Amino acid sequence: MQEILENLPKQAKDKEKENKKFFSILKRKPPKNLDQIMVRIHEQEFARTDCLQCGNCCTTTGPLFTDKDITRIAKTLRMKPLQFITRYLKVDKEGDYVLQSVPCAFLGTDLHCSIYDDRPKACREFPHTDRKKFQQISHLTIKNVAICPAAFNIVETLKSEIKP
Repeated sequence: MQEILENLPKQAKDKEKENKKFFSILKRKPPKNLDQIMVRIHEQEFARTDCLQCGNCCTTTGPLFTDKDITRIAKTLRMKPLQFITRYLKVDKEGDYVLQSVPCAFLGTDLHCSIYDDRPKACREFPHTDRKKFQQISHLTIKNVAICPAAFNIVETLKSEIKP
């Protein structure tokens, strides 16, 4: 896995122009069944991908925390929301709550998440490749293929199946 993670940023960079062109076309003219195609490809990829062998998303990036996330996680940690914010979060330039630092404070050395059942919505949905109207988040997907080997594979499979 380490070799895959070391090569991933370069592979993503090499594919970036191609991916931007593909997503630009996909956004203008998505197939009617794109949501179903994405769910199928996503499920196939994650049937063979074990996130616990990777954890790159948790070690290199941090999720956005919604107010609901903050309230839920603070309760789990037996903290007040403001205490949780002060201890773990900061406000980014877009005005969103994000982690103060990465890797994520809740990630164990075994790549298990100590708040997994209550993790932020952004973590639950990552890499966002099975969501409805997938073509609307192409900018996020292009970013995620450099972080997540599964997202990279999903996009490559999608490009091989859909010839816009």
